[in-house]
Amino acid sequence: MTRRPERGSAVVDFVLVVVVLAPLVAGLMQVALVLHVRATLAAAVSDGARYAATADRGPDDGVARARAQINAAIAGRFARDVTGSSATVDGLPGVVVTVAAVVPALGIGGPAVSFSVSGRAVEESPR
Repeated sequence: MTRRPERGSAVVDFVLVVVVLAPLVAGLMQVALVLHVRATLAAAVSDGARYAATADRGPDDGVARARAQINAAIAGRFARDVTGSSATVDGLPGVVVTVAAVVPALGIGGPAVSFSVSGRAVEESPR
């Protein structure tokens, strides 16, 4: 006795599973990409702020350093909107370096994720 009515059911089962799993995997990849970009930008602007806060340097030096690190680590398009300024950090003179970025969606459509990350450092006092 042959079981012909079940022929091709594996293909249907596969399609049903893929329809559910493909968007889930794409969503996880999008979240991972956004978190990676955000962590990389946070590290770059923090280092730029610390560099700018050293003696004989200013916010422009920190911006240049942050841009160089962003260009080396990820795409240079994320280094376009980097700003630096003098500010008060915990009541002391300091430097703030900020970057604003937009991470595009992985899929064909969907919204891009935009965020801003800042790094702060207290300025060194010259001796």
